[in-house]
Amino acid sequence: MQIGRDKTTIVFLWDNFGPYHMDRIEAVQRHLAKRFKVIGIELTPKSDTYAWASRISDTFEKRTVFTGKVPKSPILRLLRILAHLPPPHETCFFLCHYQNSAIFLLAIVLHLRGGRVITINDSKFDDKPRQVWREIGKAFYLWPYHGALSNGVRSKQYWQFLGLKPETIHGECNTVSLERIRRQAGVPPAPDGPVFQERHFTVIARFVPKKNLSMLLSAYAIYWKTVDKPRPLYLCGSGPGEAALRQQADTLGITDYLVFSGWLQDEAISQTLGKTLALLLPSVEEQFGIVVIEAQAMGLPVILSDNCGARDLLVRSGVNGFVVEPDNPCGMAYFMRLLSEDDGLWRRMCKEAIASAPQGDVCQFVDGVLKSCS
Repeated sequence: MQIGRDKTTIVFLWDNFGPYHMDRIEAVQRHLAKRFKVIGIELTPKSDTYAWASRISDTFEKRTVFTGKVPKSPILRLLRILAHLPPPHETCFFLCHYQNSAIFLLAIVLHLRGGRVITINDSKFDDKPRQVWREIGKAFYLWPYHGALSNGVRSKQYWQFLGLKPETIHGECNTVSLERIRRQAGVPPAPDGPVFQERHFTVIARFVPKKNLSMLLSAYAIYWKTVDKPRPLYLCGSGPGEAALRQQADTLGITDYLVFSGWLQDEAISQTLGKTLALLLPSVEEQFGIVVIEAQAMGLPVILSDNCGARDLLVRSGVNGFVVEPDNPCGMAYFMRLLSEDDGLWRRMCKEAIASAPQGDVCQFVDGVLKSCS
């Protein structure tokens, strides 16, 4: 799209806006306001998956499509969404959920009316078993799109596999504001802030099977048996698996060393990370793992599974964290013990984590948006 004398409009459409989405759109507004008008469209004001608190932005125009009941008909949803959008001409649209029928129809309409349409997605080929017929169907759903805003090596390769040209795939879509996280934490990033001996392990995740928290508790039990003074493990999140996790902890005898913090809003997450030794993320399925960026913003090493997309871009095993197989509790326990007992190793990894963090900052999102609109 050629940018003329009048401002080109950029529209971002997500289900709803959590703190990460706000970070990204506000960064685009902040950096590109002289060249673009920025509009954020959320379908609903509340998420069915995440309990994050919605907030109003004073930096960009935010519109909500469905404040009440969402129509079941894709056509009715399409018409309601179109009523909230600017004219497609000289507009670049960034849309999530390309497989949703209403979004697919929306992409077709916008494309045919002269808009530039970009999908935002971080899926990888190895997220789950793939079936040929489903992948062919996905490729069909992508035909209205001019490109993708993606994240990391594996995700970008997946979009190429589905038929998008490499030069139309840009990144990074999964980013957060490092400045916001550090400001909210109230302490400087590690290795400064709370002393090494007073820090705990932290996991921030929904309590659902794909987060693999049962394996994590098994790993923690192994770690707990091999050190004289086990560090507590903070489990920050909520979900249907909580009762089973509590029962497992009781069976393993580690209940007194666990802290179930419940769902935390973004400020509380930053404050918890400010007191953390290392972030743990053992997921069996994880398109990216944005909490890795939050941890690195606070200078923390990360122990994560190789299924997490964030390891492609942000984690170098033995440098700023450790990568472990999602079915290897002994390996995770070993790395936990290393970081728990070796102050020098931890400090070196903290410094490397800080050095890696800018790769996940919202400036990377702004760069990807600019390239996608050009």
